[in-house]
Amino acid sequence: MDYHEKDMQDFIIGLSLAVSSSIFIGSSFIFKKLGLLRYAKKVSVRAGAGGFGYLREWLWWAGMILMTVGEFVNFAAYAFAPATLVTPLGALSVIVSAVLSARVLKEKLNILGKVGCLLCVLGSTIMVIHSPKEQEIHDVEELLDKMKEPGFIVYACSMVVITIVTIIYFVPRYGQKNVLVYVTVCATLGAFTVMGSKGLGTAIKATVRGHNEFKNWLTYVLLAVVIICILLQLNYLNKALDTFNTAVVTPIYYVFFTSCVILGSAILFKEFFNMDVMDIIGDACGFLTIVAGIFLLNAFKDMKISWRNLPKASKDADTASVAGDDTDVPNGNLGLNGVANSNYVVDCRDIEAHISRNMSTECITRTMSEGSDCNENGYVSDRYHGSSPVQEM
Repeated sequence: MDYHEKDMQDFIIGLSLAVSSSIFIGSSFIFKKLGLLRYAKKVSVRAGAGGFGYLREWLWWAGMILMTVGEFVNFAAYAFAPATLVTPLGALSVIVSAVLSARVLKEKLNILGKVGCLLCVLGSTIMVIHSPKEQEIHDVEELLDKMKEPGFIVYACSMVVITIVTIIYFVPRYGQKNVLVYVTVCATLGAFTVMGSKGLGTAIKATVRGHNEFKNWLTYVLLAVVIICILLQLNYLNKALDTFNTAVVTPIYYVFFTSCVILGSAILFKEFFNMDVMDIIGDACGFLTIVAGIFLLNAFKDMKISWRNLPKASKDADTASVAGDDTDVPNGNLGLNGVANSNYVVDCRDIEAHISRNMSTECITRTMSEGSDCNENGYVSDRYHGSSPVQEM
């Protein structure tokens, strides 16, 4: 086969591996959660309180095995498919986890979450259609030649400086206050992790096909870069998840991490130089669609929004708007907290303002005797304030 046929075959293999990786990783969270829930029913000390008895649960270990397999499969995908395709497809693991949580764990997936899942699928499909199909490098020597180019040297030095400055200066001062600090460290380290995985996977693939790349010193440098960056990345990602809400960390981390990877891959491998303008635009639109889906899926996952309560929520909102202008309470039956029994929302201050507009201060009487006299106009007259119209309340 010529290079084009080999590249297309590698693309299909890499795409299949990337999708399989998302399924394995997304399913692993469900098995681990089931193991933790099963352990919590047996003992009083849960994992969140420091218990480690869940290590005896086979469901938890099944989840760990699935996650390990998923990470290895994802690592292998970088050897066959472009990094600009494999990295964004990691969003599919979030969809798998969300759907299985709704089915297996009976966790609620609201309408915005379902729309987010649909957007992720659409964005991933667009990226698959428009992503580059040709392999950028075929051995480690080609990778070394690309790494010597000025553009990548400037990019790599910039990422290293940003990482070091953030860790030394910003993390101690603002790490516990701003979510962007930890996420920035994870994103910059993640870019080196992905590119190192790409090079290491290429070395393994070339070795399997008969060209031993483990005689090259660069292979071991790439292996060291991958291990160090993964350990540091996991450290700061755990700090971010422990300090801030997961619904905030997940979409921001995905955007920063994927953006750094796409930028680095574009500079190092020059993937976009062999693409048409429409494919570049389509790839960007697919990525932005996935970002929107991830945001909807995570930012509003705790809100109780469904097709059933949308009309009621709209009606309540309209009624509240009307109540601000006209404070007539239907049936005169007002419930607690200013809410009428007919689902009309009425504020007590609106009622007070309504009374003040329609009754002058002279109408407020200390006592109203049953024998109060009426003047010639038929209005009630009392001994304190003379005659004035009094509306029925």
